[in-house]
Amino acid sequence: MLSRCNQNTPGMCFPLAMTREGEQVVCVELLGGPGLRKHLADMGVTPGTRIAVLSGGSRPGPVVAKIRGSKVMLGRRMALKIMVRPAW
Repeated sequence: MLSRCNQNTPGMCFPLAMTREGEQVVCVELLGGPGLRKHLADMGVTPGTRIAVLSGGSRPGPVVAKIRGSKVMLGRRMALKIMVRPAW
């Protein structure tokens, strides 16, 4: 499920829910309505944020990730709205 996120983001990106355990990624875009984007921003998920996938990822169920030094659990549907790219 690779896609071009937006005109300001060169290269391909994919939903956080499609990452693998142990992968390091960078948030490039948040999809969804203003309520979801505010909720994610309140948790520290904004474009440019580095995310370390601790568990979940490509498996069914929630995604556990380290974001700005905090361990967070994101539901699968929420993780599908966070578009990321690999952190080089």
